[in-house]
Amino acid sequence: MPQDLATCSPELLADLVVANWILYDEDVLDGFGHVSVRHDKDPQRYVMARHMAPGLVTEADVLDFTLDSQPVVDIGKRYYSERFIHGEIYRVRPDVMSIVHTHASPLIPFGVTATKLRPIYHMGGFLGQGVPLFEIRDAGGITDMLIRTPELGRALAAKLEAKPFILMRGHGATVVGQSLQQAVYRAIYGTMNARLQAEALRMGEVNYLLPEEAAKADERNAMSVHRPWDLWKREALDRRAARRGP
Repeated sequence: MPQDLATCSPELLADLVVANWILYDEDVLDGFGHVSVRHDKDPQRYVMARHMAPGLVTEADVLDFTLDSQPVVDIGKRYYSERFIHGEIYRVRPDVMSIVHTHASPLIPFGVTATKLRPIYHMGGFLGQGVPLFEIRDAGGITDMLIRTPELGRALAAKLEAKPFILMRGHGATVVGQSLQQAVYRAIYGTMNARLQAEALRMGEVNYLLPEEAAKADERNAMSVHRPWDLWKREALDRRAARRGP
């Protein structure tokens, strides 16, 4: 890979590629969606793959973007049309080191009904901070639902405020973290929480985590994101090694 395309550390680059694979393997991303990480040497840049399915990303497909969401080196290929999600959030949230945008199906119903996404178990404790809903009609009128412009990216970032998770009506969700590992963790367990919450609602009244319980659980889990990350990373690498064969 030409070094000037992704100038972050080799370790961060490798982990970003694996994060794409993990999120695909865990059904958070499919042929669509994307994950980025803030550049570890220049906070005014972020690193993300070009326009392609996450499960196919390699190190050769990753490059640097400015916070205006323009490639530092234009490789003459397509880029994610919704990259403005990433640039505009990084611009206003210096605490954010990684962002995942997902269309995971368990999340969609919570963006189109009055039922709020709330923490149903300790692994979703971060949802106790509140989950705002982005209504794109309020920001851009009638659109194709995609965040294709800096203006829409800024509107999404403003609605997110200081929260870790935002639903997007009829579209999916955007998740942020203080590390790549935490963003992946939140995307996976936020999707799992949505699935469990929908199942529980069919059974009857739900006893959600209290805000204090959610905060304590989130604080505890934040210290252990490496634990599932190490497992997911090993499994993702093993799967791809098995596909290549001996």
